[in-house]
Amino acid sequence: MPDGQAWEFVASKFQPWLVNVKAVVSSAEWSVKLRGRFSGLLIGSVVSLCVLAYVAGFGVCLVFWGERSRAEDVQNNPFVVFWEAWKHVEQNFYGPLPSPRERTYGAIRETLSTLGDPYTVFIEPQARAQEIVHLRGSYGDIGVTLWRREDGALLLYPLPDSPAARSGVLDGDILVAVDGEVISGTVSLDEVRTRIRGEVGTAVTLTISRPPAPLFDVIVLREEVLIPSVTWRVIDTDGVAIGYLRIESFTEKTQGETAAALQELTQRQVEGIILDLRGNSGGLVGAAVDVVGEFLKSGVVLIERRRDGERSVEVQDDGVAVELPLVVLVNGGTASAAEVVAGALHENGRALLIGERTYGKGSIQLVYGLSDGSALHVTTAVWLTPGHRQIDGLGITPDVHVPDEGEKDEQLDWAVEWFNSTLDMER
Repeated sequence: MPDGQAWEFVASKFQPWLVNVKAVVSSAEWSVKLRGRFSGLLIGSVVSLCVLAYVAGFGVCLVFWGERSRAEDVQNNPFVVFWEAWKHVEQNFYGPLPSPRERTYGAIRETLSTLGDPYTVFIEPQARAQEIVHLRGSYGDIGVTLWRREDGALLLYPLPDSPAARSGVLDGDILVAVDGEVISGTVSLDEVRTRIRGEVGTAVTLTISRPPAPLFDVIVLREEVLIPSVTWRVIDTDGVAIGYLRIESFTEKTQGETAAALQELTQRQVEGIILDLRGNSGGLVGAAVDVVGEFLKSGVVLIERRRDGERSVEVQDDGVAVELPLVVLVNGGTASAAEVVAGALHENGRALLIGERTYGKGSIQLVYGLSDGSALHVTTAVWLTPGHRQIDGLGITPDVHVPDEGEKDEQLDWAVEWFNSTLDMER
């Protein structure tokens, strides 16, 4: 309400009060007592009090209207409260304040945490750059495979002709520290890999244990290393040739590397395949579907359930090893895309699963790149096995449970023994 209209409103409402006051003052009894200037003063005082009382009430009304308007603004745009709260922090917090970027990243993370989904996450630019390089299969590294022993020791296995191998690192060397920082049993393999990797041309110092020799340092220059996601070899035992194929993760190159490895193994006339998915934390689901096609002629690979319905994903083409007997090794580190492969081969009756129950990550994330190089992983679907079994939070139970105990690879040994006994029976 404009100011002029407001005062006209006050005057119109106050007019009856003035009439009543004049009537009281003009009465016979009061006309004797209230004369001259005192009478005028009293009238003025009464009028002033009445005006003040009414204006006070009108002011409260205006304040109420203002508060109501602000409440409606907040309801229409709740983010106003964020800036209102942050203004108080900026004006009153005694310590240093985060940068706008830190504040923005923190707000995104906390907002995503309200979804209750551990896989819908925000990735900062530096981590996103490493993620892209890893999925492409090349990055600044020294070319070693890491393996944690049961006692917590971290073993190194250098790739052939890698910077680590050329610098003197041997299979089974125990990694004690990276650039002087001790590697404890609680440090994850991903964190160790992050410490080892870096800009091409820079050096990393590895402190190594190789009993009975004392601890020693090896300095390795990082190079752009093409890390294969697939390694393979032939296991000869009791006159039986068995192909061993290990997939570390599912990248853009995995399907091609798998097909090439299977071609080599079939040319060497192996009588069966051991597919090792232990410790494989996943990767690209599309690559996993393609790998299933190397072992399966036809059938459903997975059921993808989105909020708008379900769809079946099937094998596309016949692969290289669709006839060879197959065993798949799994453990608690087998997750996501690796569980897609294990579940599909198992439920299509194609493979025997040996090892331990898998991790149980049965969801699919799409990655959205953001303008500053960061990214958002958003869970867009969950997947089920071909038999509509849920994997998320449950994992896959193997046909034969073989615990991973001690330094000896009991799970691999069990698979080799199974092939020996099965193939002997078929002869």
